[in-house]
Amino acid sequence: MNKSSTKKYRKKKIEMSNLVQYVIVRKDLLTSLSWPVGAIIAQACHATVAVTHMFYNDENMIKYLEDIDNMCKVVLSISSEQKLVSLSSQLVASNVDHKLWVEQPEDIPTCLVTKPYPKDDVQHHFKKLKLFKYEP
Repeated sequence: MNKSSTKKYRKKKIEMSNLVQYVIVRKDLLTSLSWPVGAIIAQACHATVAVTHMFYNDENMIKYLEDIDNMCKVVLSISSEQKLVSLSSQLVASNVDHKLWVEQPEDIPTCLVTKPYPKDDVQHHFKKLKLFKYEP
């Protein structure tokens, strides 16, 4: 690699490393509602694919998908349906693009996924949430 391409590569890495996608999953699905872990993971996968489709032409999404081996996702938990829906409303009010995944035909909000954003732009919305953990 010559100096010019090395600089360009480093700049791309810096831009890419700054983008993060937040995945918020309802913890009560696992704990009090006894959903299988695989079903919960499927919900997050559905929402992530939906966000990718919805914002495919968005500048952040394009950058995020340019280097798929270095995508950054943060998977957090939230305690209830009410808190998940409230978070979605707060994100709408703050113009943070996301998808609230509602499992059909049951009509159950299960998770929320943001499009990729620079971490500094959105992390304050998720500061009170903890990393999602599976504890059998």
